[in-house]
Amino acid sequence: MKLTSIITVNYHQTALTIDLLRSLVRHAANDAIEVIVVDNGSTDDQESVFRTVYPEVVYLRAETNLGFAGGNNLGIKHAKGDYLLFLNNDTEITAGFVGSLRNELERHPDIGLLSPLILYFDDQTKIQYAGFTPMNYLTGRNKGIGQMESDDGQYDDLTVETGYCHGAAMICRSADLQRVGLMEEHFFLYYEELDWCEKFKRAGLKTGFTGKAKIYHKESMSVGRESPLKSYFMTRNRWLFIRRNAKRGTAIAFSCYYLFFATPFLLIKYAAKGRFDLITAALRGIGWNLTRATNSRHLGVKLPGA
Repeated sequence: MKLTSIITVNYHQTALTIDLLRSLVRHAANDAIEVIVVDNGSTDDQESVFRTVYPEVVYLRAETNLGFAGGNNLGIKHAKGDYLLFLNNDTEITAGFVGSLRNELERHPDIGLLSPLILYFDDQTKIQYAGFTPMNYLTGRNKGIGQMESDDGQYDDLTVETGYCHGAAMICRSADLQRVGLMEEHFFLYYEELDWCEKFKRAGLKTGFTGKAKIYHKESMSVGRESPLKSYFMTRNRWLFIRRNAKRGTAIAFSCYYLFFATPFLLIKYAAKGRFDLITAALRGIGWNLTRATNSRHLGVKLPGA
């Protein structure tokens, strides 16, 4: 059986990572896997903590926070598997999960990156992700498929091409990754998996969704708490994604839309809530794109409340 390297990034969420490791022990004990935990910017070495749950874990400690892409890229560099499975540390797998994903990837050689059906952990009858629609490059928006539907088995037999995979759970072949390349670390947080999907597509591979494997995600079913950190990166990276992936004329059209319509609307919404900290963060995200190249890092930006 070919080896699957499972990579997860921990950032000050030890309890969540332990829960994920326990679910791997329960549901993947008979699979040929190696488990890699990247401890991102941890102040303490937690190798012994994770080894009490999963003794064979490959523990990698990053001295600084490398972000989502950087943490996963560090794991990739140490992975030995023929397949690479990326799981958020706030997920828990189900029985047969790893084998089902691997089998579907083998059955569909044209698919380079594949995500499973994602259900909310707090209500395991509700769907979070069953695929994404393509991106509208003029607005920088797309839609989730199946979100908040009841899981009545309507996706159980599907493996189809989809607009984008979901960063909470993705699998690819290591051979394809050699051709496509790593995730782009200058996103740091948000949109990096969408950009990675575009890299797979440019390499002639499809992005896929399968309902034959299911995972539970501990993300809230309601809108998450707004913060300056989130506002900065969402504002910054939405524009950065379009700059990197749209054709020049489309990118210019989006820039006009974003500067003169979408951003003012967002700032008015923040002002109505009295969230002037979010206004400052969003404006910094806009300013970054006005002054930086698409391969520049976010480093050196000080955010209020971050």
